[in-house]
Amino acid sequence: MHFMLQKEVVERMVAEPGSNDFGRLSVMLQYFFEMEKLLDVPPEAFSPAPKVDSAVVRLIPAKYRIGQAQDFEQFAALVKQAFHQRRKTIRNNLKGLADDNDLQAAGISPQERAEHIAPEKYVALANLLAQKAS
Repeated sequence: MHFMLQKEVVERMVAEPGSNDFGRLSVMLQYFFEMEKLLDVPPEAFSPAPKVDSAVVRLIPAKYRIGQAQDFEQFAALVKQAFHQRRKTIRNNLKGLADDNDLQAAGISPQERAEHIAPEKYVALANLLAQKAS
């Protein structure tokens, strides 16, 4: 599938961990798709010209590309909570959901911030928490 969207949205979609654009949208879309930013489209390409730049992105369905969450609802809630306050550490954002031992078992340092954690690690943590709950 190909979409033309506002350039800033595409950059958030395809962002890698550690970048300023990486966030909840990046993690959730990367769970379902392989994505590639194909090209930028300047405002002059349209009539009338919009006040924003556009970009074309390719989405290739690749369900479970980063692993399969045992409980998707729990995975989605975990990611939402992790990015609730971006400047806090993952330990503080997930207080009450996961303790330091859970984070470390999933390969996550409790001192990391949500935007530095790979999507695969969110899946691993969600699966660990799902196993503990059952």
